[in-house]
Amino acid sequence: MASSSFLAVFVVVALLVVSLGSSNAQLTTNFYSSSCPNLLSTVKSVVQSAINKEARMGASLLRLFFHDCFVNGCDGSVLLDDTSSFTGEKTAIPNSGSLRGFEVIDQIKTAVEKACPGVVSCADVLTITARDSVVILGGPTWNVKLGRRDATTASLSAANNNIPAPTSSLSALITSFKNQGLSTTDMVALSGAHTIGQARCTSFRTRIYNESNIDASFAKTRQGNCPSASNSGDNNLAPLDVQTPTSFDNDYYKNLVSQKGLLHSDQQLFSGGSTNALVQTYSSKPSQFNSDFVTAMINMGDIKPLTGSNGEIRKNCRKVN
Repeated sequence: MASSSFLAVFVVVALLVVSLGSSNAQLTTNFYSSSCPNLLSTVKSVVQSAINKEARMGASLLRLFFHDCFVNGCDGSVLLDDTSSFTGEKTAIPNSGSLRGFEVIDQIKTAVEKACPGVVSCADVLTITARDSVVILGGPTWNVKLGRRDATTASLSAANNNIPAPTSSLSALITSFKNQGLSTTDMVALSGAHTIGQARCTSFRTRIYNESNIDASFAKTRQGNCPSASNSGDNNLAPLDVQTPTSFDNDYYKNLVSQKGLLHSDQQLFSGGSTNALVQTYSSKPSQFNSDFVTAMINMGDIKPLTGSNGEIRKNCRKVN
């Protein structure tokens, strides 16, 4: 009798362990090595083609990953289209008219589905794509951790509240990243993604006309393509890094030291606060920036992933199965 009771308890405990293991599986760098051995080359070829057509696309694809991870974790939720019964994150203030590259993700997913049907999540596609974009534009490489699954829902309110605005103060930036489990060093390093890409006039108008901690000639140049009047030229673009806008390097930090940060939130990293020293370090030590950026990207990719039996593997990144 006692032995049968012990056996029953043992079976229950064993089942619990298996259950916990399936819902809390760990991300690994070799997750698809057997189930989709050509995954990485399949993704990279599409990313390379997209960036060859338009260098700015690398920054746009990297930004998609940021905006995904900061809203309930790296779960592919940013890719979901609105439906009659569902409001996704694409119309959130930080995303609307600003996020781009969704068609490239569609192309990648189509290629991946052809190679390995129903195996690779859209969340993992975003993760690999972000790494490849950095590498193709001259930045560091790293082994991406994989095994995420896709969300079946999204949050418009979380997208509106969690993604740092270009008007953010240093303390707000630090808090925003801390809320995601990221350190101040992670925040400063990840901000270096602004070494590539462009911003809309509406995001930097106030800075170039009203702020004093800005190089005068830089401000005047930017004013030439961004009228002071609201609703006038709002979508006109300017490079986030005026030196090398399509090369992933440490010039972003050199610009901050010279008071040539395009966004208010950029220049906040070097305006007498606690992050000044780190910006100075990155401006003179590109290898340190690259190392810290890689660490920060891996840390960001670890934000609340859906694993095991949670979520799903979407066939189409724009809609739930």
